[in-house]
Amino acid sequence: MVQPEQVPGTQCYHGEGPCWADDWGEAGGGLRFVDMLAGDVLSLGADGAVSRTHVGEVAAVIRPRASGGAVLALKDRFAVTDGDLTKLRTVARVGLPPGVRLNEGGCDPDGRFYCGSMATDESPQAGTFYQLDPDGSVRPVMEKVTISNGFGFSPDGGTAYYVDTPEQSIDIFDYSAAIGLANRRRWVDIPGDAGRPDGLTVDAEGGVWLALMEGSAVHRYDPSGALDAVITLPVSQVTACTFGGPDLDTLYVTTSQIGADTKAQPASGALFAVRPGVRGRPAESFAG
Repeated sequence: MVQPEQVPGTQCYHGEGPCWADDWGEAGGGLRFVDMLAGDVLSLGADGAVSRTHVGEVAAVIRPRASGGAVLALKDRFAVTDGDLTKLRTVARVGLPPGVRLNEGGCDPDGRFYCGSMATDESPQAGTFYQLDPDGSVRPVMEKVTISNGFGFSPDGGTAYYVDTPEQSIDIFDYSAAIGLANRRRWVDIPGDAGRPDGLTVDAEGGVWLALMEGSAVHRYDPSGALDAVITLPVSQVTACTFGGPDLDTLYVTTSQIGADTKAQPASGALFAVRPGVRGRPAESFAG
């Protein structure tokens, strides 16, 4: 599979946040991603079967729990499940101002879950990047963010990659269990004509794969920050990516209909799959 192929039955209004896990609890393994603004989680099984479950007004992000099941960020709360997405248990609520909702996030190597908020009208610096600890406590990690998107870690766990979309960059942090995220700095600048940086994933070799909204592409940056691969999609609104499959050798890419010419690009909002010749890493999971 050299060219991206559309996965049947996966069309979304705003597909986001794909994540593969071998154990989602009662639900088994496979790929999960969200139709964010529809409030749905889509599941792609190993047999290719696709199912959709409504979980709330907004389904911001889903990640696996170490004990099986999943942790989810919804519009203004964090919830967990043992596997049945119709049985969510709220573990924390986030006091958000009117017109602000949770958006994207992920877990760190020590089992903490992070998610950023954003204004629905994308007002600058109206959001906050939150950390959910396994005991259910929530604290702000960064304030005055605009659109928190990609978040992932290097294979050795010592570097975190982070995207605030309007910054047109991938930033990095030093990471340790004791200190958490520290020393934020610019790693890669994204030219405006390449698209808007969105979700990301990190492969087993330390390459960072970045989805480009309005860019019709996913870019790979090697560990030095040099662009060394481009995957072109037949739709413009490319939102996020992750590696999956039994061997973690398939790159799954979510897309959106927002801002797309759906007549010219009828596949907008679909999930795509491609084998780029490298493997991914198992997803970090939530310890709560």
